[in-house]
Amino acid sequence: MTAPDESADDALSAIDLAIFDAARRCVEEFGVRRTTLTEVARRAGVSRPTVYRRWPDTGSLVAELLVRELRAIVAATMPTAGIGRTRLVDGIVAGAAKIRSNPLFGKIFRTDTDLMLTYVFGRLGRNQRALIELFAAGIREGQQDGSIRDGDPEQLATMLLLIAQSAVQSAGTVAPLLAGADLDTELSRAIDGYLVPTAGTTHSGKALR
Repeated sequence: MTAPDESADDALSAIDLAIFDAARRCVEEFGVRRTTLTEVARRAGVSRPTVYRRWPDTGSLVAELLVRELRAIVAATMPTAGIGRTRLVDGIVAGAAKIRSNPLFGKIFRTDTDLMLTYVFGRLGRNQRALIELFAAGIREGQQDGSIRDGDPEQLATMLLLIAQSAVQSAGTVAPLLAGADLDTELSRAIDGYLVPTAGTTHSGKALR
């Protein structure tokens, strides 16, 4: 399973990267609604038309910023060693924790929750499809090494996305009862239990290690 990397940055100009950096700082400081392309342009040291030629409005810029941010988190947290189920469970739990502590996502959750639902959770967009593909690839590897149960990888991956989204989206709501390391532990158990082969075997007949 190969996590998405940031090689796409190679195709971005210095201006693009400056605009993304400025947008991140604006959202972290003001929230989405109070962020304007005029302020982003000022902080990036470019003209307003330069920004408008790339993104027609704040929403499209923020949406692209969140796609980049989420993919960077996944690339940084998805393990590359170990059996398939362990890699997938550890990667999802670590990624969810990283999102919960991320200043950009944190600010939007605090001040623009409805917009976060639109940009990240409200529709099956690029973020979700990329994660489903990544999870499905990990599930296939786990099924091959005998650590993940039988089932359609894309369907299992979609359910994992729903579980992970809920753990991120509702973390603040349940914080008085379940937070931090305890939330990570229970999320890990939930995902692991969902993926573990029934009676210790997979469709390939391999014994669970």
